[in-house]
Amino acid sequence: MSWGTELWDQFDNLEKHTQWGIDILEKYIKFVKERTEIELSYAKQLRNLSKKYQPKKNSKEEEEYKYTSCKAFISTLNEMNDYAGQHEVISENMTSHIVGDLARYIQELKQERKSNFHDGRKAQQHIETCWKQLESSKRRFERDCKEADRAQQYFEKMDADINVTKADVEKARQQAQIRHQMAEDSKADYSSILQKFNHEQHEYYHTHIPNIFQKIQEMEERRIVKIGESMKTYAEVDRQVIPIIGKCLDGIVKAAESIDQKNDSQLVIEAYKSGFEPPGDIEFEDYTQPMKRTVSDNSLSNSRGEGKPELKFGGKSKGKLWPFIKKNKGATPEDFSNLPPEQRRKKLQQKVDELNKEIQKEMDQRDAITKMKDVYLKNPQMGDPASLDHKLAEVSQTIEKLRLETQKFEAWLAEVEGRLPARSEQARRQSGLYDSQHPPTVNNCAQDRESPDGSYTEEQSQESEVKVLATDFDDEFDDEEPLPAIGTCKALYTFEGQNEGTISVVEGETLYVIEEDKGDGWTRIRRNEDEEGYVPTSYVEVYLDKNAKGAKTYI
Repeated sequence: MSWGTELWDQFDNLEKHTQWGIDILEKYIKFVKERTEIELSYAKQLRNLSKKYQPKKNSKEEEEYKYTSCKAFISTLNEMNDYAGQHEVISENMTSHIVGDLARYIQELKQERKSNFHDGRKAQQHIETCWKQLESSKRRFERDCKEADRAQQYFEKMDADINVTKADVEKARQQAQIRHQMAEDSKADYSSILQKFNHEQHEYYHTHIPNIFQKIQEMEERRIVKIGESMKTYAEVDRQVIPIIGKCLDGIVKAAESIDQKNDSQLVIEAYKSGFEPPGDIEFEDYTQPMKRTVSDNSLSNSRGEGKPELKFGGKSKGKLWPFIKKNKGATPEDFSNLPPEQRRKKLQQKVDELNKEIQKEMDQRDAITKMKDVYLKNPQMGDPASLDHKLAEVSQTIEKLRLETQKFEAWLAEVEGRLPARSEQARRQSGLYDSQHPPTVNNCAQDRESPDGSYTEEQSQESEVKVLATDFDDEFDDEEPLPAIGTCKALYTFEGQNEGTISVVEGETLYVIEEDKGDGWTRIRRNEDEEGYVPTSYVEVYLDKNAKGAKTYI
């Protein structure tokens, strides 16, 4: 089967067919290109979908995703993001392995096709030229033969005429001979050109055209094979990502299997448990007896401790059960006292953890500045060490403020957990700011007004606060003898001692040291007999008297 022998006379049809083959190849390239665009668009939409349903950072929605079902949903969104990535891989591989490869091949194919049909046309033009030469020699031979016949006939006519001179007869005879010789030459030329044409024609139809058509046939078959290979690659590109897509789907199944309904139920308990006990039965109040109307000892108001004031209900709608009392709307107190005990404990613990993180961050910054200052001291050309003192002081002051804030919340947390220790002098001065801003009250009064969900009853305005009396520690602190000075100190920065137990100092001021820093970051100093207190150790430069009792070497 060869186009050169079977289709020797179908040059024009082969030219049309090969052009159609190139059009088919270009159509397939366009198809794959559109598929890659669809894959990219699909991947983009999947990524946007996954991003749309991701919980926003530092939002209430993010807190809700602690449940296993929500975590499984997050895992599903992440797997879908990876799933979208595989469709991007499909698009990328199809673009490089099919579209790019076929685009280069089709350029080569067009060039090869152009060259083959150029050779074919050249062969056609050559055989047409030979045919024209043959026709020209044939016509010339025919014309010379006719001229020779006419010259022979004229000679015979002249020879038979007795009136014609002998010279005219001889002239006619010579003319006939010349025409006859010209006919013989034309015959020989025609014969030679005919043999040459037959040879060229045989070469054309049995050698040149078969060879050219064979090349065209091979070119077309390579095109067919190429498009078949591209279709296989098309399938393989999809097949290569199937295992990874399978892993994505397995990840979704695994996430779904990790859902634990019991665990989620326990999380609901931890999220909303108030810590209160349900109220007991309300006793029957017999109005036939002249007795005071009181609340049952088994009610929630009296179950919080002995010796607390009773909650009196007077007037209409004053005897509501606490679970049905509306919450008091307003600003959230700093100590979260509006929350039930369990929820308050969680909020306080969360606040303490956040403050500790901030303290660690500031300490890392202080260490970095200190290291930089050491570098400047060793290499003055890199910078002025004194330029970092102000920044170092600001960081140290921030750390101290954060520590005070942390200790304040830790005190509230310990109070909620029922493990608040006896307050020492150090604890007094560290939480002095809170004590000054929130005067202690008798707890039973507030608790009698508090409902299980942290709200208050309608009789809040009718109850008065009972102030806490001064502690024994205050009396001891006032009566203790003044401590002897163990050295002096110079204030490096101004400190405004607003908290209880602290003292204000001005930058450059010199004072007496009566108690060293015991590891809590505070040094006890005295200005005169009536003014003494604590200042942050980082705010003063201490000069201890080596001869003083209990004095330590200053570093």
